[in-house]
Amino acid sequence: MGNVLAPVLNLQRPLRRQEPLTNPGSFDELHRKCKEVFPQQMEGVKLILNRYLNKHFQVSHTVHMSTVGQSSYHFHTTYVGDRQLSPTETFPMLVGDMDSCGSLNAQVLHLVAERIRTKAVFQTQQARFVTWQFSGELRGDDYTATLTLSNPDMLSQSVIVVAHFLQSVTSRLVLGGEMLYHRRPGEEGAIVTLAGKYTARKWVATLNIGYGGAHASYYHKANEQVQVGVELEANTRLQDTTFAFGYQFNLPPANVVFRGECGAGPAPTRAGGQFLHPWIRSEPVPSEGKSPVTLIP
Repeated sequence: MGNVLAPVLNLQRPLRRQEPLTNPGSFDELHRKCKEVFPQQMEGVKLILNRYLNKHFQVSHTVHMSTVGQSSYHFHTTYVGDRQLSPTETFPMLVGDMDSCGSLNAQVLHLVAERIRTKAVFQTQQARFVTWQFSGELRGDDYTATLTLSNPDMLSQSVIVVAHFLQSVTSRLVLGGEMLYHRRPGEEGAIVTLAGKYTARKWVATLNIGYGGAHASYYHKANEQVQVGVELEANTRLQDTTFAFGYQFNLPPANVVFRGECGAGPAPTRAGGQFLHPWIRSEPVPSEGKSPVTLIP
């Protein structure tokens, strides 16, 4: 009887296709997905008049009538350039806002190179400068590095330096940290904070933890109509903890979005809601010279 040679079967498992790593975004936007569920905090009545002078330049007038604090008027201007990276990112961008007291808030954003972004922030309180801040951000294929210099003063030898770094470890996991260094006469110190974000198909969990406290958030998309978010902040220095639960209901047939929140902390439990309608909130660029009006109760 001859030998029978059986064919050797290749039992190796097929290689798993790895998803390419993407840029993790900015450190300041780690909790953005959860915060978008919460309504805008405002009391009283706000009247906004927008005027688009052309496709680059826009001005707006805002009157805020408050029942608690002082009513105010703001004049806001925005200039955007021609280089658009996404629907929400256009460079260069210049933004200015001045209130009825003469205080000014101004920002300048510029794309120096394909991966390098710069930002300058200036803030005055009437005739006195209170904030001047400069930052540079480098965005790689799977990482983001940011360096910020705030209120540098060579005479008093005071400065605040903040460094951020985020790295996409996997297609779902982002890890990074923040180092804040501050110096002023008689005081010098540094605070380190670690951060992580995990993104699943329908939920996002984010955690910042360091010497000064912790900040955790959780976002969940139940379906196309319902989204919820939970946020917890603890400050070890102030011995303060706050908790907030936010929700968003989309009603496509009525073209209405309802947002609300309730929370607990040192302040009494709060709850609120907000109705947004496309013709109230959406502001597409109209023909030159048209002035849409927005009324937010």
